[in-house]
Amino acid sequence: MHRRRPVTSKVGLGRRIEPHNRKGQCLTVAAVLYWSPDFMRIAFVGAVEGSRVAFDALVEAGMAPSLLVTLADEASARHSDFVDLSGPARAAGASVHLTKNINAPDTIAWLAEGRPDLTLVVGWSQICRAELRAIARLGSIGFHPAPLPRFRGRAVIPWTIIANEKETGCTFFRLDEGVDSGPIVMQKLFPVAEDETARSLYEKHKQALREMTPLVVSAIARDNSVGVVQDDSLASYCAKRSADDGSIDWTQTAESILRLVRAVGDPYPGAFTLDGGSKIFVDQARMFARRGRYIGLSGQVQAHTGSGFAVLCGDGETIEVTSWRGTKPKVHAKLMSA
Repeated sequence: MHRRRPVTSKVGLGRRIEPHNRKGQCLTVAAVLYWSPDFMRIAFVGAVEGSRVAFDALVEAGMAPSLLVTLADEASARHSDFVDLSGPARAAGASVHLTKNINAPDTIAWLAEGRPDLTLVVGWSQICRAELRAIARLGSIGFHPAPLPRFRGRAVIPWTIIANEKETGCTFFRLDEGVDSGPIVMQKLFPVAEDETARSLYEKHKQALREMTPLVVSAIARDNSVGVVQDDSLASYCAKRSADDGSIDWTQTAESILRLVRAVGDPYPGAFTLDGGSKIFVDQARMFARRGRYIGLSGQVQAHTGSGFAVLCGDGETIEVTSWRGTKPKVHAKLMSA
């Protein structure tokens, strides 16, 4: 794989916004975008908060998509961060198609009839098959909130925090038959804060989307060979997560539990524990007492505090729950995982 020379970004958050062509040559990010509405019809596919940010960025740059594919209302529960894009799209002059399956025959036919030049997929959980990828003459570009080839797959924002990553990033890439495996068009890296939450990391990705999306379209409009093949030897894969995976295992270390709380909170369902038959969602927590200060069982409530309640963890350290949903547990109550 070609080793790329980092390029300092001058557009805000983080570093390294860099389109490349297939020869590995770095393309300069121009201050004036290369674009002609008569030259390119964009089909935009998405249904989450980040999708709205990318769509709006294109509209504001004068690159309004001509076509939008988004989730039908009855499928909106598929994403905890679902956003209805149909209204903004129609206001921008785009034709709208609602679907539950991006590869459904009627969706493929609708897109083909629209004759897009480029398909952008930002915030869609289904793999786009060959028939869809072949519709647009300039190809199909996807977005992934990770520094590909690392962290391919699902639930990347929570896994980034749970894995205690110090740096992450986001990537625009060409869709192929694999999972997040196509040539990289543009990538941006930024640090993960010590106290990073799902919401704060999501906002970093949204900011990157706002900056990068028009630049990606402009780079492809200038040179459709842009893209560097990923090094599969460096790839890692993230598994799907469900709401049930937010269950707190109090035998884990305090640090691990705090990372889980930060990783699966807003905009995701949240970390939770059981007090008898009642579920308590833990939205915020912090370190409270060193090992040996409290002696008891893992998951046992040790004290009520001015801000909430303190729970003993598996390494003997205690965390303080400062924001929660549900009934405050009694002192000495034994909290359990689901």
